[in-house]
Amino acid sequence: MAFTAELRPLTPVAGAHDDLGLGCAPIGNLFTPVTDADAVATIETALALGVRFFDTAPLYGDGESERKLGLALRGVPRDEVVLATKVGRRLLDADGSPVAPGATGASSVTDLSRDGVWRSLEGSMARLGTDRVDVLHLHDPLDVEAGLAGAMRALTELRAQGVVRAISVGLGRLEPLERFVAAAPLDVVMEAGRLTLLDRSAEERLMPLAEERGIGVIAAGVFNSGILADPDTAPFFEYRPADADRIDRARRLQALCREHGVALADAAVQFPLRRGADAVVVGARMPAEVEAFVAGRGAEIPSALWDALERD
Repeated sequence: MAFTAELRPLTPVAGAHDDLGLGCAPIGNLFTPVTDADAVATIETALALGVRFFDTAPLYGDGESERKLGLALRGVPRDEVVLATKVGRRLLDADGSPVAPGATGASSVTDLSRDGVWRSLEGSMARLGTDRVDVLHLHDPLDVEAGLAGAMRALTELRAQGVVRAISVGLGRLEPLERFVAAAPLDVVMEAGRLTLLDRSAEERLMPLAEERGIGVIAAGVFNSGILADPDTAPFFEYRPADADRIDRARRLQALCREHGVALADAAVQFPLRRGADAVVVGARMPAEVEAFVAGRGAEIPSALWDALERD
């Protein structure tokens, strides 16, 4: 599979990956502070290795991820990269008042209104240093009716005006995501953690429904918060300590991979692409992490291992 035309750079770049993106939550100080210098180095490494799709959000560090991504992309031809960000949250100052356009905040609250989407995107574009966004996701809209009535109106308006090229919904919960896929005029959706070696639940309804509706699927959360990167050093599932059963299963998967000379993380990166995803997005906070997942995307994985993993 590969990114659809709406998700590819307007100017093609020789050697660029067309099914791999960098998730920018980690450079927004997720769990660990990341300096501007480290964030820039991470983005520069991604560019050097052919990554041209960058996914961020105001929620990530209350604007810090967008600011750092914009800083790193200064001087990079705009048409050679694809920028995805999200709406559905309103950034607030420490005193609880809305931040000025382009500023970072101290917290955020849900805002699925039409006007909230316009204001959120205005701030995002200022932090990113761009006058347009290629992909605009509605971020974790658990109130589907409110999202359809308010936010989705704004998304379709922005697409019609050319401010965004493609509109999407990003969620880690399948039931509301499936409702959006069934009802909204989306170009793509981003599922998080539901199309992985440990959790394949997106295959039951989301993937067939998206295919029926002609909607692309981006897979995020391919490591399920760490356990599929390494169940011994990062035994976390959905940002919490994993239960014993999941750790045991992840270790079985890891053992199968080792029998075939393959790293579990490499299989985790490639698995969603085998199951119908158009692309995967993997987060990184340091250059070495980018190098690892790009190498994992290109790793040779024997069919015998895939057969074994499918049976587990």
